[in-house]
Amino acid sequence: MTIQTLLKEVKSKNPKADLDLIRLAYDFAEEAHRGQKRLSGENYIQHSLATASNLANLGLSDTIIIAGLLHDVPEDTAKTIEDVEKEFGKEVAALVKGTTKLGKIKYRGIQRYIENLRKMFLAMADDIRIILIKFADRIHNLETLAPLPEEKRKRIALESLEIYAPIANRLGMGELKGRLEDLSFPYVLPEEYKMLTRRVKERFKEEEQYIKKAKKEVEELLREEKIEVVSIHGRAKHLYSLYQKLLKHDMDFNEIYDLIAIRIIVPTISACYATLGIIHKNWKPLKGRIKDYIATPKPNGYQSLHTTVFCLEGQVVEFQIRTPKMHEHAEFGIAAHFHYKEEGALKSKKDLRKEFAWIKDLILIQKEVKDQNQFLESIKTDIFQNHIFVFTPKGDVIDLPEGSTPVDFAYHVHTDLGNKCTGTKINEKMSKLDTKLKSGDMVEIIMDKKRKHPSTDWLEFVKTHLAKERIRRYTKR
Repeated sequence: MTIQTLLKEVKSKNPKADLDLIRLAYDFAEEAHRGQKRLSGENYIQHSLATASNLANLGLSDTIIIAGLLHDVPEDTAKTIEDVEKEFGKEVAALVKGTTKLGKIKYRGIQRYIENLRKMFLAMADDIRIILIKFADRIHNLETLAPLPEEKRKRIALESLEIYAPIANRLGMGELKGRLEDLSFPYVLPEEYKMLTRRVKERFKEEEQYIKKAKKEVEELLREEKIEVVSIHGRAKHLYSLYQKLLKHDMDFNEIYDLIAIRIIVPTISACYATLGIIHKNWKPLKGRIKDYIATPKPNGYQSLHTTVFCLEGQVVEFQIRTPKMHEHAEFGIAAHFHYKEEGALKSKKDLRKEFAWIKDLILIQKEVKDQNQFLESIKTDIFQNHIFVFTPKGDVIDLPEGSTPVDFAYHVHTDLGNKCTGTKINEKMSKLDTKLKSGDMVEIIMDKKRKHPSTDWLEFVKTHLAKERIRRYTKR
């Protein structure tokens, strides 16, 4: 890659970008890294360019792209953070300093590993843009793993699967999450990757022509009903995501209905629902497969209508219907808040923290958990596992890890509600406290104000770190 290529990418996304300043940042980084090589033998500046390119492709602002170019300068060269600030200002210097603080994750025992995670979470809480630079850096590292020793390749890929991809998911960055997982997959599970690649290639050949026909048919149906269409395209499922789904269905491809989904982008929310109606009028929907994430967004902000229907020739096809704004959020998640075109009206740190309240949970966990292994298990469960969203009787959405119970729900709402919990109603029906909740459940907690403390028996079924910690606190007393 060259600086000319990067500038062309930046201009295509942001015609008003300050290309001179980006070129100046490149010259600064190139001089600082001159003579340095990566294990692959290429000049180190190639990594800086690739990181900046990944940020440019997310449509991010000049400031973040410049910080991406400079992200390794203070750590790996004679140039200091003061030099960066002098040339490019306080904001760029703060982003570079935050990224440098994270350090390169060194695999020297669990303690060093956990310490790096702690740094990452604190950096995220301070300025979300730092984690965007770290993602861009990690993507290129995964793309260039081949020259590393096998054991190190696997460790970096596994960490990307277990930590980086779930963080991307929690930040609503679906496309980035898919890339991180797919780049890691062949190093973590090489045999499974080869098998799946072979099988998917065969299936895609069969389905590609069919999808073309289905798209054409949908376009004609929407034109007849005078529905304006922004775009219609087929979307192949990410490989690792497909593998995870197949594991739940004994590797049976016939159980996978969204191997290739058809994504329809229309201008307005009313057009989304009208499009859904037209699809259902022409093709029978599959029972239990209609999901309205517009009325009830996912905890990470994802919005879309999903339906699976018996389409042309009776073949099962998934449709995803959304507006351009929803599509941007689905692809870029939190990165959309930092697109160049929104720079004049960026959300405040306070607003962003409110939207992504789980970052606060990370800080709480790292303060409370002293045991290193327990810390890692807590964040994997509470933060990185698949999440469900359930409702309070007032209609507030509560975001919990999959497998959570009404007791986890109660402690999430308030410690006192958890401690005095005696029973629960799920969807207005009396239920047991160890019932596993499902997305969309409405949960009501029945409490006894005279009750002083929780039951230690609850430790056998509660899922979240918060619930376990609160119950253990009373056990110790």
